[in-house]
Amino acid sequence: MRIRVGHLYPDYLNIYADRGNIAVLEERARLRGHELDVRSIGMGDLVPAAEIDLFYVGGGQDREQSLVAQDLAGKTGPLREAAEAGTAFLAVCGGYQLLGRFYRDVAGTELPGIGLLPLHTIAGKLRMIGDVLLDCAWAGETMAGFENHAGRTILDDGAEPLGRVVSGFGNDGVSGFEGCRWQRVYGTYLHGPLLPRNPWFADHILAEALAHAGGPTELAPLPDELEAEAHRVSAERARARGGRF
Repeated sequence: MRIRVGHLYPDYLNIYADRGNIAVLEERARLRGHELDVRSIGMGDLVPAAEIDLFYVGGGQDREQSLVAQDLAGKTGPLREAAEAGTAFLAVCGGYQLLGRFYRDVAGTELPGIGLLPLHTIAGKLRMIGDVLLDCAWAGETMAGFENHAGRTILDDGAEPLGRVVSGFGNDGVSGFEGCRWQRVYGTYLHGPLLPRNPWFADHILAEALAHAGGPTELAPLPDELEAEAHRVSAERARARGGRF
């Protein structure tokens, strides 16, 4: 199967090796006989919503977010239609924030989001940095990564987090939540990049994209010894770090 990926703003939103998530998806798809067709969608580009199985957007700092926010807001319609039609989404850090309703920086300037996820973000003065470990009860798995953000993301009442914080800060340092998920849309602060040390989540995203493409959703297991070790080391660092802010 050919899995069609729309990579939003790769020239602007790509810090902390977030582009590596695409490389992981490409390799894990290839090993199962599938192909990733990755298309860059940048400033001023139309969104071919009906032609995409997975949208990916990485992280960026305030400057990069401010540069893309208005353009992304202009893409709200087709992106919403895609999500409602079952297209998968994965957004990291700055991209995660812009999938909410708005991001307000420390100066009070408010950047529009596309309202795909039920949340908003307000910048704080203290950065939340370090290894993170999550309990993703909905999947029966744990997720490990690295966070570095000043934004406090507040989920709406009833919104589903990606996971509950075991160690680290998470969305805001107080709620115990990290990330958000809705239908096939997933947002998180976890860098590292995220997918090399969480192969189960990489396969979950692949399966969601394959489902949209009309392909098989059962993926053959892969020999993930190195990935499991990466997860173990990251999880141990997070546990050693202790509780949340």
